[in-house]
Amino acid sequence: MAENALTAEAREGVGKGVARKLRAAGRIPAVVYGKGKAGSSIAVDPAALETLLHKSGSGMNTLIDLSLSGQTTTVLVKHLQRDPIRGRYLHADFYEVDLQKEVQVDVPLHFTGKARGLEFGGILDHPVREVQVACLPRAIPDSIDVDVTELEVGDSLHIRDLAVPEGVRILSDPELSVANVALPAAEEEAAAEVAAEGEEAAAPAEGEAPAGKEGEKEGGDS
Repeated sequence: MAENALTAEAREGVGKGVARKLRAAGRIPAVVYGKGKAGSSIAVDPAALETLLHKSGSGMNTLIDLSLSGQTTTVLVKHLQRDPIRGRYLHADFYEVDLQKEVQVDVPLHFTGKARGLEFGGILDHPVREVQVACLPRAIPDSIDVDVTELEVGDSLHIRDLAVPEGVRILSDPELSVANVALPAAEEEAAAEVAAEGEEAAAPAEGEAPAGKEGEKEGGDS
């Protein structure tokens, strides 16, 4: 049996009543579809699916060998509906993949290191937590590392700076910032005020001669 095997059963009927009966029997309604293929209504064991996804380092990008009516296909989970209170799986959508063709998936970013700017009062922000990539199904990375160690206050890392494994292409906007170090708003305002005060002090007061002109007389006559 494959490591990420999941057994599915054909499902007849739709609606809340059918879904309730399935859940009472320890199953949840699901759909499996593929490019150019109509979706098939199935039912799966939510506990088995949850265990499979949790033990895999790939999470939602786990390649699953789905067995249905004696045939096995490789699928990805495209959508999971959960109970908003208990978090239990209520419905799943699976997408059949061709192992020889690229897929597009979202991959989480894994931030490593301690930014140097934190020692000077900076705060590290992660505006982007995942990026979209294209690659063959078996080349999907569990995550993409982002080393923030060299970031000083005011520095940023962008999607264009990320290193990805061979065969993986990032599709997200390369100009998006994935990590930056900035001063807290209060400190930025204080720094701006100090700079403004310095500019005011350097400027000559009304009626005074500019610096370096003191003692000069108008007209130049002796």
